[in-house]
Amino acid sequence: MTACLENSTIVRAEDFEIRPLQPDEAAHVVDTVFAGLSPQSRFMRFHSPVPRIPASLHRRLIDIDGRCRAAVIAEVHGADGPVPIGIARLAGTGTGTADMAVAVVDAWHRRGVGGQLLTAIGTLAGEIGYVELRGSVLPENAPMLRLARRSFPWLRPWFDGETVQLSVTVGAEMWTITHEDVMADLLS
Repeated sequence: MTACLENSTIVRAEDFEIRPLQPDEAAHVVDTVFAGLSPQSRFMRFHSPVPRIPASLHRRLIDIDGRCRAAVIAEVHGADGPVPIGIARLAGTGTGTADMAVAVVDAWHRRGVGGQLLTAIGTLAGEIGYVELRGSVLPENAPMLRLARRSFPWLRPWFDGETVQLSVTVGAEMWTITHEDVMADLLS
């Protein structure tokens, strides 16, 4: 695995840009994006009502090391400098696997930010050396499920009784077709 935050390219899309999150700016970005989420968006992201981020969770969200925990941000350029409008984060869970999560401030929903963030975090995960990203989405979050499917057409979703679990192969491994891939295609 190699650290890639310094080497990743910036992805531009219309009025915003996507770039790797640096550790020294993580608290500001997390706080700004969280403040831009409505109560409904917070519920969809955290799977429960979250009026404020508890300190223990905040520490985990801002703990970025570029290997086990990495993130990309979407930002616009405001009058006073860059303004974060979204974040996608990954956290390693084991050999080659990481959990992913994405949040976009409500004012920027349905403008391509989420798709660009998912694509960028998938690319970053592959560069770092991960082969699989996993996520968990509430079944009623149909926009996020559609976005994930558009961003990762080879995505494997399944319902675990409470949430829709997502699994997507990234990096060089995404070009390997497995038995599970064939079965998923036959059953969908």
